[in-house]
Amino acid sequence: MIEVTNAKVTVAKEKLKEARTRQKSYADKHRRSLEFQPGDHVFLKVSLARRVRRFGIKGKLSPRFIGPFEILDRVGEVSYRLALPPQLSHVHDVFHVSLLRGYKYHPLHVISYPLDQIRTDLSYVEEPE
Repeated sequence: MIEVTNAKVTVAKEKLKEARTRQKSYADKHRRSLEFQPGDHVFLKVSLARRVRRFGIKGKLSPRFIGPFEILDRVGEVSYRLALPPQLSHVHDVFHVSLLRGYKYHPLHVISYPLDQIRTDLSYVEEPE
C-alpha cells in the first residue's frame, strides 16, 4: 500500500514538473529581456499611489515615469546605475531593469519637474492648497 502511494506521489510530481515547464515556455514567449548600454537614456518609473498628486497633476494624467536619465554602468545582471540630478541626491542611484523604460534621447522632449520633492522611495506627495 505504501508503494502504491509512493508511485502516485511520484507520478503527481512528474505531472507538476511538466506543467511548470509548459507554463514557463508559454510565459517566455511574451517576455522580453531589456538590456541597456552605458550612455543610453531611460525613463525611471515613479511609484503609483492612489489619490496622490504627482508633480501637481492628480489622477490618470499624472506622470508615471520621470527623466530621461543617462545610464552610467551596469550593476549585476539586472540593475543599472543612473546619472541622477542633484535634486535626487537622496535617492539611491541603482535601479532594477523593471523600473526603467528605454528612450531615444532628444533635448526637446525633456520636461522639468520639482525633483527635490521626491522621497527616497520615489513617491511624491503634494499638500492640498
